[in-house]
Amino acid sequence: MATTWQEAFDLGDRSVPVGEPGEERTGVFRRLREGLSRSRQALTAELSSSFTERIDDETWERLEEALIFADVGARTTAAVVRRLEDEVEAGEITEGEQLRERLIAVLAETASPQGEESARIHLPDRPSVLMVVGVNGTGKTTSIGKIAWHLQKELELDVIVAAADTYRAAAVNQLAEWADRAGTQIVRGTEGGDPGAVAFDAVAAAEARQADVVICDTAGRLHTHGNLMEELSKVRRVIGKRLPEAPHETLIVIDATTGQNGVRQAQEFANSVEVTGAVLTKLDGSARGGVALAIASELGIPVKLIGIGESLEDLRPFDAEEFARALIQE
Repeated sequence: MATTWQEAFDLGDRSVPVGEPGEERTGVFRRLREGLSRSRQALTAELSSSFTERIDDETWERLEEALIFADVGARTTAAVVRRLEDEVEAGEITEGEQLRERLIAVLAETASPQGEESARIHLPDRPSVLMVVGVNGTGKTTSIGKIAWHLQKELELDVIVAAADTYRAAAVNQLAEWADRAGTQIVRGTEGGDPGAVAFDAVAAAEARQADVVICDTAGRLHTHGNLMEELSKVRRVIGKRLPEAPHETLIVIDATTGQNGVRQAQEFANSVEVTGAVLTKLDGSARGGVALAIASELGIPVKLIGIGESLEDLRPFDAEEFARALIQE
């Protein structure tokens, strides 16, 4: 799985600085464990008595309760437990510590049901368009700013951000601050103006200056508002008319603290636009980090980035095995 920003992106034929993976990974697992501490503590409190030498019906009941409490979701929990039960019956697992390690492996597979390649962010063309959607308050604009910073500073790409959330002056100002910090150009429109026009102008600007990536912010009013969903569909169509095959990726930003409501949000957005991946934020504030597994397993939407804190380094490419181990391992 992707462990560095260089590995997290498929940029086609464009060369990417190799970087120093060893240096980048220093402290990454530690930060991930710290960020997932609430989820892990809640899980291990429930699971501690499950990983004993004897595996019986009570083991499965405790495991089910722990996974559902962590917001893994009933359907995904049932599939995980059923798989482990089958392996115990087949004699492949005989004691508690084996069960713990196998649980980590199965959760990792569940988090990446489409395989390793699906976890990458595919931006193969110049320019490529990354459209970002999600409900207000999820950390959407901040995530866009951090992605822009990493692309510009670490991958040495020319990035343009499009402030197409024209309904919130605060979002535009916040994005402008991030653009200044990252050294990227920002394209904005008038307050309350047409979001599609902003997206169109940003793509046109990228073509004119041969920029590598356009990251398009979008409005994030409640996902139950039909007008918002139609508007997002329109922005997507406008981008596609200006640049065929675009947007190349559409990421939804989900606040992990919302649990199963986040899964419902992802489903609603996916019904209106082709969501290709999720950014899961605020994992450091949630005791229910299992929502990453529910989104991947139930909706088929791979988690591509996770936020485990406020600093630049705390927005990370998603590594399913590392995530599962940080979630379960004491």
